[in-house]
Amino acid sequence: MARWCYRHRLVVLLLWVGALLGLGVSASSAGTNYAEVFSLPDTDSKRAYDLMERAFPDRAGDTDTVVWKVEEGSVRDDSVRSRIEPALAEIGRMEGVGDVTGPYGERGAAQVSEDGRIAYAQVTFAEQADAVPKELVRDVVDTAQDAARDGLQVELGGQAITRVQEPPTGTAELVGILAAAVVLFVAFGSLFAMLLPIVVAVFGVGTGMFGTQLMGHVTDVPELASLLATLIGLGVGIDYALFIVTRHRRGILRGADPEEAAVTALDTSGRAVLFAGGTVCIALAGMLVTNLRFLDGVVIGTSLTVVLSVLAAVTLLPALLGLLGHRVLSRRQRRRLAARGPQTEEVSGLAARWSATVERRPRSVAVLAVVLMAALALPLLSLRLGTVDQGNDDASLTTRQAYDLLAEGFGPGFNGPLQVVVDGEASDALVTAVRETEGVAQVAAVPPANGVSVIQVIPETSPQDVETDRLIDALREDVIPEAGVEAHVGGVTAVSKDFASVTGDRLPLFIATIIGLGFLLLLLAFRSVVVPLTAALMNLLAAAASFGVLVAVFQWGIGLDVLGLGQEGPIASFLPIIMLSLLFGLSMDYQVFLVSRMHEEWVHTRDNARAVRVGLAETSRVINSAALIMVCVFLAFVLSGDYGAAMAGVGLAAAVALDAFILRTALVPAVMHLLGRSNWWLPAGLDKRLPHLAVEPREDAAPQPGAGTPAGEAGGRDAGSSVVHGFVRTVDGEPVEGADVTLLTSGGRRLDRVASLADGAYIVSVPAPGTYLLAAAAAPHGSRATRVTVTDGPLVHDVELAPGEVDAVS
Repeated sequence: MARWCYRHRLVVLLLWVGALLGLGVSASSAGTNYAEVFSLPDTDSKRAYDLMERAFPDRAGDTDTVVWKVEEGSVRDDSVRSRIEPALAEIGRMEGVGDVTGPYGERGAAQVSEDGRIAYAQVTFAEQADAVPKELVRDVVDTAQDAARDGLQVELGGQAITRVQEPPTGTAELVGILAAAVVLFVAFGSLFAMLLPIVVAVFGVGTGMFGTQLMGHVTDVPELASLLATLIGLGVGIDYALFIVTRHRRGILRGADPEEAAVTALDTSGRAVLFAGGTVCIALAGMLVTNLRFLDGVVIGTSLTVVLSVLAAVTLLPALLGLLGHRVLSRRQRRRLAARGPQTEEVSGLAARWSATVERRPRSVAVLAVVLMAALALPLLSLRLGTVDQGNDDASLTTRQAYDLLAEGFGPGFNGPLQVVVDGEASDALVTAVRETEGVAQVAAVPPANGVSVIQVIPETSPQDVETDRLIDALREDVIPEAGVEAHVGGVTAVSKDFASVTGDRLPLFIATIIGLGFLLLLLAFRSVVVPLTAALMNLLAAAASFGVLVAVFQWGIGLDVLGLGQEGPIASFLPIIMLSLLFGLSMDYQVFLVSRMHEEWVHTRDNARAVRVGLAETSRVINSAALIMVCVFLAFVLSGDYGAAMAGVGLAAAVALDAFILRTALVPAVMHLLGRSNWWLPAGLDKRLPHLAVEPREDAAPQPGAGTPAGEAGGRDAGSSVVHGFVRTVDGEPVEGADVTLLTSGGRRLDRVASLADGAYIVSVPAPGTYLLAAAAAPHGSRATRVTVTDGPLVHDVELAPGEVDAVS
């Protein structure tokens, strides 16, 4: 497939452009039809909602609020009314506004605070918030705020008003892409190579977003699904292309033709991308076991975007590689390739030194990593799920100021009223009992409609206060049963509380499902019981630490001012399941790319220490680059203007950073060094029954120029082949980088030749058991040669070089 896409690159490119434009035009023509469905079967708030639907079947659209406050006097003064009433009348005449209910009518007394300084009017639109044109909302905001003057403050709140406060659509995405571009340019040093992952991600996310928008017309898809799909699609799309482009560039530097390098990259890293994308989709699908219908649309949108991002990486990317050819390398690399010929890409000094450090001090590294992760996870003990509303907005926004004015004039609970809904007529005894309940500030009974009565309850505390949750419990468990009637407690606050309870009850099943599926996938991939078990524990540790960071920032308020995210409050009820699903999928990506290289080395040498050291040294840089890109993309969603999206962005950024920089590059390799050969243990009976799955098959090394390697000898991997490996060091134990290590036959014919890595490690291929000559030389460290006898398995042989010393073996 990679070869076909490479050779038919213009066809592939046109197909992708056509798909993007076609879906874009279709989505624009169809419009949005997002459904905010918080359906919680078998909950008290859902029963209340169903009764409210029966009582008021012709509910109007979104209801927003205009609030005003005077510094002196009363809102009933003629000087205030003469400014406010014309503004309200003008708003009421706007097309798309259904009704305006102000405080100056016969029934408006309740809309004026006791001290007479604060009043509000309710503006009811003809459509729900998502369908109200932004131009109309801006006209409402401008008309209302034009009535303000010195001493008269006018603010607006509500869902429709929130939409016009958000930054322009695409701001967060653009910032994330620009940040990713900087990281990619630093990593590749080439403008064309930098653009490749970004172009692939844009096509994947673009088709995914438009597809999700169209899916909203045939099934319930919340608007949050589109935002999360963009969030995860940009991250995985850029990362997957980064892994493939890195392998492709390495192949060209080693002397391969660009077409062959692309085919090899897709047949190795491309397979790992397919596997990683599959694990992300499986983790997302784990949300379905919660039976929360609100999340079904989220699964559809995010999974579709991930699938399309993977498809773009394995089809569009090879086509783009065909268009670029050698230009995927930087100019310096192209000049060096032309001047010096093919060369093996050496591991950077920092990566190799860190890998060697982890090998030397695995216990210290593991302890430090665990202590740090445990410290970050401590705030998780005070986690409280709840509702996120406009009280969490930044203090400069009109929605937050309207929220605060209503709380000041009518009490904190006014922003989150409860409804006690009765199937039938509400008795006076029930109304009295509700009014006398501790924590209730105000009660108003609405006349029965269609056989349903509603008692409006204003709590004394805010929607996010824990006392409001206790009030809901008291009404459900004590007040209503004692009144002997069938009634249910509803309202946004009650729905949020029920959502948090249901989430908490079903979270263990959800975690067990995604961990179990991840365990089985890694068991198949690496044919080990210990590797997937370690990965599961690491994922749980990463989840605990990232939620600890989330609690510290959003619940405790640490750093909220710096991020410009408003006021602290509880963690959104829907976030744990969504965030855990994304986190487990992304964590599995890094585990696959890291351990697949270790597994490849293990299969080749059967030396666990070398496998872990080489795997970490060769993959840590690309994993850290990929993680840095994801962190930039996720943090950019702080600019989205959506508090929930910002919360998800910060949480996922923390999770990815901790997972990549601490777990995968420190704790995982340290633990694997401590476990030794048991990392790769698999019961013999299970080994026979499991199918073989090559996540990232070994890439055959390109022959080095001038090596004179006979077929079936140097570099051979036939049945009789083996290796000699070890370290080249000075007499003081310091690693020697770039030492020339050569394996020769007893007669002096060269079989294999390599250069030692930054940590002094080397590995040369042996065609068959026997006695050979191993020579090592490095200026100014001298040279050394010795006879080595290789039997059936790999031979470990360290070389020590002394300055000025020359060994000769006849």
